[in-house]
Amino acid sequence: MITELPVTTIAHTIQLAVAPVFLMTGVAAILSVLTNRLARIIDRSRLLYSGSLPTAKTSQAILTELKSLRRRSRLIHWAIGLCTACLLLICSVVAVLFLGSFFALNIEVVIASLFIAAMFCLIMALLNFICEIYLATAHIRGIS
Repeated sequence: MITELPVTTIAHTIQLAVAPVFLMTGVAAILSVLTNRLARIIDRSRLLYSGSLPTAKTSQAILTELKSLRRRSRLIHWAIGLCTACLLLICSVVAVLFLGSFFALNIEVVIASLFIAAMFCLIMALLNFICEIYLATAHIRGIS
């Protein structure tokens, strides 16, 4: 049941919610970088598919690059999905914080669980991102 809330309780809840909101801003910036990388991968794939008739030698190079682009797009796709899940979990943390203020509930375990899950998603997204960067720079380093 909703209890009588003094302004100080609401102000304290807002203060607690500020840190997750800043985290959301950072994750949203990462998400922007990831979507830009995905767009570049898609543009490069379209360019390779729409090229003129390749010779046998260039055809193998194009197929190799397309294979690499597919692997990169899969990694970026997972990173985007995990960052989105992270953002949803952080939003849930903020919502549960406010629900805990409005209702006399013990929600510490719920908040901690949601936050840990959000951090796990962010870690996995960043691991996918670094793998994609490694694949993207493999050609420059001479690794195929």
